Amino acid sequence: MKTKYIIFYALLFIHFLVNCSGDQQSTNILPNNESIVESQGKLSVNGVNLTNERGETVVLKGVSYGWHNWWPRFYNKSTVEHFANEWNCTVVRAAMGVDPDGGYIKDPEFALDCVTKVVDAAIENEIYVIIDWHSHTIRTDEAIEFFETMATRYKQYPNIIYEIFNEPERDSWQDVKSYSEKLIRAIRAIDPQNIILVGSPHWSQDVHLVADDPIEGYKNIMYTLHFYAATHKDELRKRGDYALKKGIPLFVSECAGMEATGDGPINYEEWQKWLDWMKINSISWVAWSIADKDETCSMIQKGASSNGDWQEKDLKEWGKVIKEELTDNIDS
Repeated sequence: MKTKYIIFYALLFIHFLVNCSGDQQSTNILPNNESIVESQGKLSVNGVNLTNERGETVVLKGVSYGWHNWWPRFYNKSTVEHFANEWNCTVVRAAMGVDPDGGYIKDPEFALDCVTKVVDAAIENEIYVIIDWHSHTIRTDEAIEFFETMATRYKQYPNIIYEIFNEPERDSWQDVKSYSEKLIRAIRAIDPQNIILVGSPHWSQDVHLVADDPIEGYKNIMYTLHFYAATHKDELRKRGDYALKKGIPLFVSECAGMEATGDGPINYEEWQKWLDWMKINSISWVAWSIADKDETCSMIQKGASSNGDWQEKDLKEWGKVIKEELTDNIDS
């Protein structure tokens, strides 16, 4: 009888070890209920990978707020807490509108107030946060002033990721590269280590041009790749493959499953292809967007609260898709 119990408990122990073990390079497994920032610490770039303080690959997943100038009601501490605790977000993105009415250029005080609310809340909830210069045009002097302010305020926090140019539209890579080098130089004079994300021409899709002429001389630089799955398919993934093969680290700081307009039906097949591609390549991603606009990519219903704590009825189809992906696949 004792032998049977010994065998039973031995098998149970083996089962426990097998199911609790896993790829030690995996990134979203948080030991001892630690937060993502407490577990992973200050991030770095090693080759094409985002890595933690121990040199292990990190994959961040989360959501992007919509333009602050149009959806400021969501830029508050409560929504960040909701994303961290209920959606299992390990990163959020504060998309600070630059050019439109109500944007940073015309109302910098309001823009800074919105962004810092999200950033401060992300730090308090111990998740990572992207400070996004959400512009389509080059505004070098204004961008330098903004990021010097952000770097001075937040340089001591490992949570911070700087996205210095959301989506260049018509500028050449030579112009975007020159702009980016100036921004990187300004940030690095204050914050020598936190990750900096660099955009590329045509809505951050020309990563193949970056691959042939990357920025040199700086550490912890990554390049953004943006996609909308119903529009951007295998051709853009091949550009990503090309960049990765040439040693260009990629970060998908904006993505969604519908057309590039942000509207139209969700293409679930292509969205899954992108999810698989990002998983295979250990690429972090942030889904667009936390807004209540009458379009497919806005995740929140118009009548929903401004402060998070949303139930199923408060989420549009795309919001439900993203919440499920983040909560059901936390360790993948």
